[in-house]
Amino acid sequence: MSDLRMDDETGTRPRMSGLLPRADTPIVPKNSIAGRALVAVIAIMTFLASLTTGAVMLIRASAAEWESDVAREITIQVRPVQGRDIEAELRRAAEIARAFPGVGEVRPYSKEESARLLEPWLGSGLTLDDLPVPRVIVVRIAPGATPDLAQLRRNLTEQVAGASLDDHRAWIDRMRAMARTSVIGGIGVLILMLAATMLSVAFATRGAMATNRAIVEVLHFIGAKNGFIAGQFQRHFLVLGLQGGLIGGGAAILLFAIAGAIGAWGSGTTGGDQLAALFGTFSIGIEGYVAVLVQIVVVAIVTALTSRRTVNRTLATVE
Repeated sequence: MSDLRMDDETGTRPRMSGLLPRADTPIVPKNSIAGRALVAVIAIMTFLASLTTGAVMLIRASAAEWESDVAREITIQVRPVQGRDIEAELRRAAEIARAFPGVGEVRPYSKEESARLLEPWLGSGLTLDDLPVPRVIVVRIAPGATPDLAQLRRNLTEQVAGASLDDHRAWIDRMRAMARTSVIGGIGVLILMLAATMLSVAFATRGAMATNRAIVEVLHFIGAKNGFIAGQFQRHFLVLGLQGGLIGGGAAILLFAIAGAIGAWGSGTTGGDQLAALFGTFSIGIEGYVAVLVQIVVVAIVTALTSRRTVNRTLATVE
């Protein structure tokens, strides 16, 4: 006859030890087809989530760099006015800009340079002498300075015929809106992927409970607490979540590292410089890698908690 003993771990009533699996036999099998499939699903979700996070960080960094460059530069346009010498007006506008506090560099464009700015739209080889092509002055703001652009605009309008100032505020607002949209979209994608992961874990947990229903019912019948049974599933799915998260997150980290190395290798070439101007160096930096590692931990925790909640809700229907 089997001996009766109190199980301190489960907190059950005295029972026959021969009715339960031994300590080295887990309630949920460690290596199963369903478990491997769930690891693959979690790995794919973590990989896509990490790519989304990295892409959002790259877009934000590029937008911040563009905004900084655009915000430090303003443009003065001098349009031809009948009866006025545009060259004299151009020099006058450049002198006003140079004398204004907070202005660092002033560069008037020559007639040929102004014409080349129109070549992408009008083509080359055109004679623009008879067209009222405005002349351009590029003004760079001194580092750390915040000039009164409204006053500079008034000075130019009052003293130079046909002059106007563009501080590129519309472009800055668009870049800010793009950065905000990318962040909101990335958060939305992450929420959807997290929800899909939770659903996958819930279905996998129900499947594992159905497969081991006899063991679960025996444990529940002899008085095992729901917390003990749920804890067995929680530990099992926590391991699966960590495995899938490490595989998917590790693949994403490797991909970003390779992209960053390729970007650094292509630096100085025409194509590399164009890509760097649009997307930066493809390096997400330390913050990006830390974000991916945090996502791996979050996925594992969410997997474990989802499994525990599913088990508790299922056991509540058995009582």
